[in-house]
Amino acid sequence: MSGADFTPWPDELAARYRQLGYWQGQTLGGFLRELAERHGERPAVICGERQWSYRELDERADRLAAGLHGLGVAAGECVVVQLPNCAEFFALCFACFRLGAIPVLALPGHRRAEISSLCGLSAATTYVIADQHEGHDYRQLARDVRRLSPSLRHVIVAGDAAEFIALDTLYAEPLALPERDPGALALLQLSGGSTGTPKLIPRSHDDYLYSVRASADICGFSQRTVFLATLPVAHNFPLSSPGTLGTLHAGGYIVLAPRGDAATAFALIDQHQVSHVALVPALLLLWLEAAAREARRFESLRLIQVGGASLAPELAQRVRPQFGCALQQVFGMAEGLVNYTRLDDDDERCLRTQGRPISPDDELRVVDDEDRDVAAGEAGHLLTRGPYTIRGYFRAAEHNSRAFTADGWYRSGDRVRLRADGYLQVVGRAKDQINRGGEKIAAEEVEHHLLSHPQVRNAALVSLPDRWLGERSCAFIELRSAAGSIPLATQLKLHLRSRGLAEYKIPDRIEFVDSLPLTAPGKVAKQVLRERLLVPATPL
Repeated sequence: MSGADFTPWPDELAARYRQLGYWQGQTLGGFLRELAERHGERPAVICGERQWSYRELDERADRLAAGLHGLGVAAGECVVVQLPNCAEFFALCFACFRLGAIPVLALPGHRRAEISSLCGLSAATTYVIADQHEGHDYRQLARDVRRLSPSLRHVIVAGDAAEFIALDTLYAEPLALPERDPGALALLQLSGGSTGTPKLIPRSHDDYLYSVRASADICGFSQRTVFLATLPVAHNFPLSSPGTLGTLHAGGYIVLAPRGDAATAFALIDQHQVSHVALVPALLLLWLEAAAREARRFESLRLIQVGGASLAPELAQRVRPQFGCALQQVFGMAEGLVNYTRLDDDDERCLRTQGRPISPDDELRVVDDEDRDVAAGEAGHLLTRGPYTIRGYFRAAEHNSRAFTADGWYRSGDRVRLRADGYLQVVGRAKDQINRGGEKIAAEEVEHHLLSHPQVRNAALVSLPDRWLGERSCAFIELRSAAGSIPLATQLKLHLRSRGLAEYKIPDRIEFVDSLPLTAPGKVAKQVLRERLLVPATPL
């Protein structure tokens, strides 16, 4: 890794964050070691019929670190981790932290286009997958990715490895490994970027652990916490807000759900007396409707957190009557800043705001299009910086010049109102991005893939409101020549899948137009297209 890969905080700010105790000089590997010493045989992770204690998770991390070292994986190398909600995710990530390798946290829904891009950008030497999940064979994906990724030396598989390396064979006698720098790069997460495939978000041990510890305290996590992980655990929200890592910090335990549907989750809540869960609004709605049909209440549930997309007040107010537990709104970003409504907030704040920041040293500005501060309470673009908000994306100098100001403010792409009480209300997105049930779709990326079809002259992807997902996607297509709309819509979707695009990025709806509307400077007038979608139409 070079110095250009990871933009550090200015020395004076880093010293301040250490002096205030935000940064405690602990690595993520040391974090687990300390927890294992404190909690020993207490359960840490439950995955199906398997239960690992804190001690066992710690030992597995040590043994996997030794196995990776034996393969030749070195400190500073990137390891793309694409695992579903399984115990191996935690063993593998903590093994990387111990070894000094950098896990790149991919999502189960990513396919060839995304994974090959991540491997190329990170120069990953190792790719870790499950054998199969939700009907998809990741070994075939690995074969495709390996052909496109010259830096890859190893493919490791949890399950039936075929010609690859079985993860279970890597457990080896622990090695004496050097201590890592807590201020160094610990992991790479993915942005919900609006311009192509995701950017890589570099998080240090110090900044990430501060966010985890502070989140767990704000959200009241304790040794009695039983956290149900229903969202993909590689997402920042279920990983650290407070999520699975916050649960471990508090001494509770994690129950891993293979999927988030109500039937699966409700059975796990009953079986394990789950107390805390994190959902996106689309999943919350499904749970509310299923619980209403079944007249279900859960005595064990204490808190439902909702984040990842805007939560309508009408939906928020149904949580306590239906489930009998508290609601907490969460608004944050993998780049850093996280806001929570507090557990003692009144209904107005809980139902109609997205909370206030974790830290007294989180700085917020709300500005207009010219970076001028707006009047108090007016909507504008959110800029932020602080003790756990990155100062630059990984290996993205050109993009960083646009995404960050010269004095380190991160342009979040969100439009918000900052109230007098310090609480935020999110009013929309400035970036050209679609939030489909918590999964972020970069419009430009999908448009580029559409334009590769020989019959497409121009394409524009926009959002349309959806009761279930918050937003769905609609592609407006300008053709090179007349063609039958219905069969071409099907062909376009097949074309996108053939190019290795994740399924959630395939347009939900396709509309054909004679020409796309343009603004005066010649850009596609996407607001005009969104307004057209307000007129009822038959989706293709």
